[in-house]
Amino acid sequence: MRITNKSVRSLVVRTKETLIVIFVCVFLIVGATSIFARDLDPQQDRILSSAETLFKTMERRDYQQIWRYLSVKSKDTIVKDTYKKMAKHEGGERNAQYSEDQIKQDFTQGGVIAKAYWDGYLGAFDPRLVLDQSKWEMGKADKKRAQIIVQHKKAERPAIIQMVLEDGEWKVGLIETFATSKR
Repeated sequence: MRITNKSVRSLVVRTKETLIVIFVCVFLIVGATSIFARDLDPQQDRILSSAETLFKTMERRDYQQIWRYLSVKSKDTIVKDTYKKMAKHEGGERNAQYSEDQIKQDFTQGGVIAKAYWDGYLGAFDPRLVLDQSKWEMGKADKKRAQIIVQHKKAERPAIIQMVLEDGEWKVGLIETFATSKR
């Protein structure tokens, strides 16, 4: 078999075509992978960022902003529990100085009731343990609920932070995560 210029040219053309097809396939695979990854990463970033922001606002004791990052269920439970404790302290619901609506408003504005509540809460819970001394990773997630697995360096088991999508924003289910069940 004799190698001619024509056969060399034909081989070069076929090799170029093959390389072009390979590059196009690689480009499509890499491009598709990054497109799918982009769909997941921003959602995870939003979830993680919301939880991190809550713990940072706790660290700064920014009572009004803490309230902003809590789930509706957490807010409702905090308001009801605070109302019951205040009413009990004041001699019953008839003697209560504040209604549940007034207590909710105080928490929303970061008022004196909110300050007393969060100072007590943060006296028992140090957010730096979660922010500086723990490893975070995403747990289960779907369109409306997600979990963040937080493993403190000295803890045997991780805390699983419950996140809820409400009105387009990820909120921390503080009560859903840390409240002990009442028996």
